[in-house]
Amino acid sequence: MAKGARETIKLKSTESSETYWTRKNKRNTTARLELRKYDKQLKRHVIFKEAK
Repeated sequence: MAKGARETIKLKSTESSETYWTRKNKRNTTARLELRKYDKQLKRHVIFKEAK
Protein backbone atom coordinates (compact mmCIF):
# COMPACT_ATOMS: atom_id res chain seq x y z
CA MET A 1 0.00 0.00 0.00
CA ALA A 2 1.40 3.41 -1.01
CA LYS A 3 1.92 6.13 1.55
CA GLY A 4 -0.44 9.03 0.83
CA ALA A 5 -0.02 12.77 1.14
CA ARG A 6 -2.48 13.05 4.05
CA GLU A 7 -1.10 13.97 7.43
CA THR A 8 -2.77 14.09 10.86
CA ILE A 9 -2.48 17.54 12.41
CA LYS A 10 -3.48 19.15 15.70
CA LEU A 11 -5.53 22.36 15.74
CA LYS A 12 -5.11 24.44 18.89
CA SER A 13 -7.52 27.16 20.02
CA THR A 14 -6.19 30.74 20.08
CA GLU A 15 -8.21 31.58 23.21
CA SER A 16 -8.20 28.41 25.37
CA SER A 17 -6.49 25.02 25.72
CA GLU A 18 -9.05 23.19 23.53
CA THR A 19 -7.63 21.04 20.67
CA TYR A 20 -9.02 19.28 17.60
CA TRP A 21 -7.36 16.56 15.52
CA THR A 22 -7.90 16.56 11.76
CA ARG A 23 -6.19 15.51 8.52
CA LYS A 24 -4.90 17.61 5.64
CA ASN A 25 -3.24 16.99 2.30
CA LYS A 26 0.27 18.40 2.76
CA ARG A 27 0.93 18.53 -1.01
CA ASN A 28 -2.07 20.76 -1.80
CA THR A 29 -2.10 22.79 1.44
CA THR A 30 1.45 23.67 2.37
CA ALA A 31 0.56 26.67 4.56
CA ARG A 32 -0.56 26.25 8.16
CA LEU A 33 -4.26 25.57 8.54
CA GLU A 34 -6.51 28.08 10.29
CA LEU A 35 -10.17 27.15 10.87
CA ARG A 36 -13.07 28.69 12.77
CA LYS A 37 -14.52 25.93 14.98
CA TYR A 38 -16.66 25.59 18.11
CA ASP A 39 -14.77 25.74 21.41
CA LYS A 40 -16.54 23.62 24.04
CA GLN A 41 -14.84 25.37 26.97
CA LEU A 42 -15.82 28.88 25.87
CA LYS A 43 -19.13 27.77 24.30
CA ARG A 44 -18.60 29.84 21.15
CA HIS A 45 -16.76 29.76 17.82
CA VAL A 46 -13.09 30.78 17.82
CA ILE A 47 -10.11 30.46 15.46
CA PHE A 48 -8.08 27.26 15.70
CA LYS A 49 -4.54 27.27 14.28
CA GLU A 50 -2.35 24.35 13.26
CA ALA A 51 0.13 23.43 15.99
CA LYS A 52 3.30 21.33 15.78
